[in-house]
Amino acid sequence: MPAGDPKRTGGGAMLVAAGILLSRLFGLVRNRLLGHFLGTSDAGDAFNAAIRIPNILQNLFGEGVLSASFIPTYSRLLAEGNDEEAGRVAGAIGSLLALTSAVLVLIGIQLTPYAVAIIAPGFAGEKRELTILLVQVMFPGVGLLVLSAWALGVLNSHRRFFLPYASPVAMNIVMISALLYFGPRIGGDGEGQARLVVWLAWASVLGSAAQLLVQTPTVWRVDRRIRIGLATSNPNVRAVLGQFAPVFVGRGVVQISAYVDNVLASLVSSGAVAVLSYAQVVTMLPVSLFGMSVSAAELPAMSGTVGTEDEVARVLRRRLSDGLHRIAFYVVPSAMAFLAIGDVIGATLYQTGRFGREDVVWMWGVLAGSAIGLLAGTLGRLYASTWYALRNARTPLGFALLRVSLTLGLGWAAALWLPDAVGIDRRWGVAGLTASAGVAAWVEYLLLRRSLIPRLGDVGVDRPYQVRLWGAALAAAVVAWGAKLVLGVQHPLLLGCVAIPLYGLAYLGATASLSIPEATAVAGRVRRLLGAR
Repeated sequence: MPAGDPKRTGGGAMLVAAGILLSRLFGLVRNRLLGHFLGTSDAGDAFNAAIRIPNILQNLFGEGVLSASFIPTYSRLLAEGNDEEAGRVAGAIGSLLALTSAVLVLIGIQLTPYAVAIIAPGFAGEKRELTILLVQVMFPGVGLLVLSAWALGVLNSHRRFFLPYASPVAMNIVMISALLYFGPRIGGDGEGQARLVVWLAWASVLGSAAQLLVQTPTVWRVDRRIRIGLATSNPNVRAVLGQFAPVFVGRGVVQISAYVDNVLASLVSSGAVAVLSYAQVVTMLPVSLFGMSVSAAELPAMSGTVGTEDEVARVLRRRLSDGLHRIAFYVVPSAMAFLAIGDVIGATLYQTGRFGREDVVWMWGVLAGSAIGLLAGTLGRLYASTWYALRNARTPLGFALLRVSLTLGLGWAAALWLPDAVGIDRRWGVAGLTASAGVAAWVEYLLLRRSLIPRLGDVGVDRPYQVRLWGAALAAAVVAWGAKLVLGVQHPLLLGCVAIPLYGLAYLGATASLSIPEATAVAGRVRRLLGAR
């Protein structure tokens, strides 16, 4: 097929989704064990707050920045057949990242007490001291994860999608092993739980090393021309670094948004940080599987498009439209599921041990709030990737800054002011927090879409298509609710094993009956897997 055909990346997106799904499934197992042994305890709060600091720094220096700055240049060199120069650029960027990460780790360990005071100001006493210790233990893993993201950038540019996105399985296996070994051996008191999360923090460092090591042999195999060295005078390296700054700031403000959520949650009530983290693991599933997978597969393909300005615009417009419709087909039912059967999802994944029915209902509120901006956030990723493919990282930056400003203002009002104003329990402020972030996501989405009109025309998901998707999702929710009314909520695993598949099958059947192309394609793949003719 021609390089501009979106079908070429359909398989790539499926491989990304398969890798992410495998990784997320292991992540859910890890979090289920965390919920079982820690629930919404102080140790659970401390661990979930602590892991955010390394995650923020990993996202700042890692995958997101590299996707927007390194992959477009590296993919273009590969598309032009300039493999020698591509190897020099990859080696230089890897070397610069390794050096930056080493310095970052050393500084980060020293500044951890100040960072914890900023990211979790509601923590005090032993809870705060435990959080500081956990962050310091985890910090060396940051550098390893940044290098792992560099490996992902190299592999994606060579259309090797499954391995880099499945590599976090290695990290999760190490952490799950630690939970299974140490969890049953601790006491049920706070001291025992504190010992468990410290062991888990060390396991995360070992897991980070494992995540990098599983990718390294394939990186050297696909690009034997990689040359280690700084090479900052190289014009292509300088082009990557020139894009790095605005992307770094853009990713930074997005991470500030996550930081704001964490700060406000720590001020809402005890356990709010933990329940927000458990819910975010669930909400990131559709974002990763259906938003990130399409964006990750499309970015190197878009970046490697060559030709006249009109030819490039025509290819990008077709790829963008195809990707947006694929994302919407999967994300709309995800949002409806969070709204309608969020308690079924939460109970199936987490209701065990110290995580009871009351915690499930609390988490349902957080999931319902997240549903508001789920579609906008995932579609916005692909619009931003299109700008990155056009070697423009500054336009998405401005919109990201606005989104964070809105998240801060609306989040404060919804999380800390609104519950008291309407006379409800303050812990529901964490649901208002996710809902307000969704409103900000819609503003960013609309601005990103409008900004591309002068370059590509108005490319989006047409309204009749969206109406059919939401109608099908609503009908599927009615079916799932029927299963819930019949089975009750006393046996969460049984209910989940019945209601969730019924929801998916009902949605697929409804969309297929409406002749939605994506549903027809999915049904065809299912029939082939089952051996039907």
